[in-house]
Amino acid sequence: MHSAPRLASFPARPQPISIDIRRSAVLVIDMQNEFGSEGGMFDRAGIDISIIRSAIAPTAAVLDAAHKNGVPVIYLKMQHRPDMADMGREDSPHRIKHGFFRVGENNVAPDGSPNRVLIEGYWGTEIVKELSPQPGDLVVPKHRYSGFFETELDSILRGRDIKHLIVTGCTTSVCVESTIRDAMFRDYQCCLLADCTGEPIGNANSRGNHEASLLTIELLLGWVSESKHFIEALTDLKSGG
Repeated sequence: MHSAPRLASFPARPQPISIDIRRSAVLVIDMQNEFGSEGGMFDRAGIDISIIRSAIAPTAAVLDAAHKNGVPVIYLKMQHRPDMADMGREDSPHRIKHGFFRVGENNVAPDGSPNRVLIEGYWGTEIVKELSPQPGDLVVPKHRYSGFFETELDSILRGRDIKHLIVTGCTTSVCVESTIRDAMFRDYQCCLLADCTGEPIGNANSRGNHEASLLTIELLLGWVSESKHFIEALTDLKSGG
């Protein structure tokens, strides 16, 4: 039996959305050093990480508002076992597509510590320092693009009676869209905060993968909004407005 809902309503596309704060959680997808920090996997590969880093400040504001209003925060982070058995066989698409990034190779992190590319327990899989998890936040590891594939995410959400997911993270057209797509298949209502995500793929084009994913999500998979709208809704709810 559900407790009385605490509804927060805010502008979104394709229409405004109302969420029950008591049945909501914020997802932070893959905002970790390999993708969003200098010296990480993307940066070493020559990928423009400024697109990802621009999402850090608005995401930090969302997390602050969520913590103040008792909204659970769940981090997803991409990582592989030291033996890399969870990457699939040598001919698996996941392993092949990640060959370019030299997953599993040894290097030195910017802080001087030993690092193995995208391997659990190393600098590269730590959340970027600006968004470090707080006490009570949950961290769920994953080894494919979707946060639901062979992870505990679904059982965690159902155990907490979560229905609404406020989504942030990187990258828009890969791990973010994959997770939202799988969430929609499981009947979760997702709202992606567009300024809290970024996508380097196609960024040099007039319309890149970021815009394409936003359009797909708002038309078919969920809703799209901005961090300021979500934060304002929480503020109004707390003040009784």
